[in-house]
Amino acid sequence: MGAASVSRSKLSHGVQGRPNRTRALRRPFVAATFAMTVDGKITTRNFSPVDFTSREDKQHLFRQRALADAVLIGHSTLKRDNIRLGLPQADLRETRIKRGQTPYPIRVIVSNQGKIDSRLKIFQSDISPIIIFSTKRMLRKHQQALREKATLYLSDTQHVDLAAMLRTLRDKYKIRTVACEGGPTLFRALLERGLIDQLNLTIAPYMFGGANAPTLTGLSKEFLPASVHCSLIDMRVIGDECFLTYRIKHKRRHRSPEPVASAANGIAR
Repeated sequence: MGAASVSRSKLSHGVQGRPNRTRALRRPFVAATFAMTVDGKITTRNFSPVDFTSREDKQHLFRQRALADAVLIGHSTLKRDNIRLGLPQADLRETRIKRGQTPYPIRVIVSNQGKIDSRLKIFQSDISPIIIFSTKRMLRKHQQALREKATLYLSDTQHVDLAAMLRTLRDKYKIRTVACEGGPTLFRALLERGLIDQLNLTIAPYMFGGANAPTLTGLSKEFLPASVHCSLIDMRVIGDECFLTYRIKHKRRHRSPEPVASAANGIAR
């Protein structure tokens, strides 16, 4: 299979090439990885799992996951795909150990309502700790079912405070890099708050069409609060797929310090 590559030498190695800005931000560096069709769709209108990318793209996802200290996923995507968020390849685990990381990244789930089924595959494997960020909207039965399977953080708000979540991951778990694997609702929420630093995007040679099929930022008809400027730092063409890496340009803001979210073991959405 033929391959072509165009890269800008300063930053061409995924998360490893991140600038040293996490200390100033007091949060981890967040890199999101997605695949989409030529017409910008990441799945069908039913949000059902669709296998439209190559084996190379799937290996690409695992490599990005392997670079991070933690992997982040929204509950809806986790429920739909029912994945363990592991690393099947032994060489990726061995490389992590050589870098001083654990064999598997910490697994982080975000859910505003907390209707998380404890029978999902992710809870059937103990390859790495699981952390759930949710709100007090979670029913007691879900809290009890998940109590022994994960560390649970519960907020008093209607929605998870994503900035506080990231600060908690850095301050309490020493997480420096996070691999976000969707879905589009979580990605948009992070993007709107200036919490995405890098986007790894695979363009697959298909078109789905349809106004009800989600794009990278979901189904919302609203514009983003402000346009987001992306800087292309790497591009590879393998077969019919194009692998793009963008660094997200953040506007400089003067922010006052904010408190770190408090933890509550056994409480989640």
